[in-house]
Amino acid sequence: MRKAIKEARNDSFPAGCGLANLRCMQSQPLIVTINGSPSASSRTRRLLEHVTAKLAAAAVRTAAIQVRDLPAAALLHAQAGDAQIARAHELLAQAGAVIIGTPIYKAAYSGLLKAFLDLLPQDALAGKVVLPVATGGSAAHTLALDYALRPVLAALGARQVLASVYAVEQQVRWSEDSGLDLDPEIRARLRTGVEQLIDAVPAPVFAMPSAPPTLRLLQAAAPQRC
Repeated sequence: MRKAIKEARNDSFPAGCGLANLRCMQSQPLIVTINGSPSASSRTRRLLEHVTAKLAAAAVRTAAIQVRDLPAAALLHAQAGDAQIARAHELLAQAGAVIIGTPIYKAAYSGLLKAFLDLLPQDALAGKVVLPVATGGSAAHTLALDYALRPVLAALGARQVLASVYAVEQQVRWSEDSGLDLDPEIRARLRTGVEQLIDAVPAPVFAMPSAPPTLRLLQAAAPQRC
C-alpha cells in the first residue's frame, strides 16, 4: 500500500541549538508539500522532491501529502472524517507554510487537487504562506495558477501567496541515469521561492520549562547586588 503522508525527520539543527536538540527541532517551522498530480512519477512530483531537498539542506522540517494515495472513496464522497484525510488536515494545521504542486489540465489545476481542497476547512490556510508550483505542456497556461488556484488559496485564508513557479515539459527532464535535470531558469525560480518561503515563515516560540523548585529557592535566597 502506498503511503499518502510522509513526514521527513530532519536531524540537522541550526547553529545555536546547543544541548536542547529536541526543543530546537520543535521550534523549527514545518513546511508541508501537497502533490496534486494523479501520476506516481510526474514532473510535478520531481519538482516537489527537489524543493523538499532544498528545505532539508536548510534544516527545515517537512512533510509530504500525496493526494493520489489518499482513499479515493473519501475524496470522491467528501468524507472529511476518514483517518488519512483527518491526518492530512492535522498536518496542514501544524504547518507554517505550504507548497502546492499540480499539473495543469485544460487551463486549470488537477481535479484530484480540487477534490482535496474542497475537503479542507474554510480557514485551513489561515496565517500560512503558500508557494504554488505547477507543470504543463504549454507556456500558454502560465497564468493558470494565478486565475484558477490563487483565488482558492485566498478563500482558504492564506496569509501570503508567493509568485508561482510554472514549468513546461522541456524544462523538467528526468532519466534513471542522470536524475533530475532542470532548466536554469526554473532552478533559479525554485531557489528564490524556497528562500522567500523560509524568510516569510516565523519560527514558533518554544516555551522553555521553568526552573525546578530547588533551583528557584536557591535563586530567591541569593544575595541581590545593587
